[in-house]
Amino acid sequence: MIPTLNEADNLRWLLPRLTAVDEVVIVDGESTDGTVEITRLLRPDAVIIVEPPTGKGTAMRTGMAAATSEVIIMLDADGSMDPAEFDSFLSLLCRGFEFVKGSRYNCGGGSDDLTWLRDKGNLWLTRFANLLYGQKWTDLCYGYVAMRRNVVEKLQLQSTGFEIETEICVNAVRAGLKVAEVASHESHRRFGESNLNTFRDGWRVLKTMIRLRFAGKLDNSHLSPTFEPVSVGSLAAARAK
Repeated sequence: MIPTLNEADNLRWLLPRLTAVDEVVIVDGESTDGTVEITRLLRPDAVIIVEPPTGKGTAMRTGMAAATSEVIIMLDADGSMDPAEFDSFLSLLCRGFEFVKGSRYNCGGGSDDLTWLRDKGNLWLTRFANLLYGQKWTDLCYGYVAMRRNVVEKLQLQSTGFEIETEICVNAVRAGLKVAEVASHESHRRFGESNLNTFRDGWRVLKTMIRLRFAGKLDNSHLSPTFEPVSVGSLAAARAK
């Protein structure tokens, strides 16, 4: 699942690398650079949803709701997240985890893109989140994640902006999901400029983690049990979306 906003040049690099993926969901924020047209050219079978650009969180929630495959993998469109790492995420889902998040700080991970300010801010926010939620996360603000589709409703996501990445992580804990981290290497954005604003989005992340900490556990008692074992064979066939 890939949210896009004027990412045509980056999709020329990314989409050809998704040949092993059965389902691609693109949620586009009314791009004006031919993003939708490039997607149709390179991936004619992609599910394309065009909606007003109200934020990354809104786009991600729309994409998760539209996905139909057994596993959802969320990628940024800028080419910074390498699809070659899919197997690392999927192997942990095969071992029984329900939610797997990438980490640039785990052994084997790294980033070519983090500035000094973003690096220090992310580390501080991660440490604070660990204190609030009793976790041992190493990388809170990174959106390369994989999950079983049947846990999406349990996350009860509401965020509209970049803070969705934090909401996903803390709600996975609040919902009692089996969570794991896996090393990931973040490359530079290949083309264009990021829409991330360090101070604005950092403040939204901080407010989100504090607000949800005092909201208690998520009540999913109204949901029917949906756990289904994920087999190596089914993941190799379906891969992700």
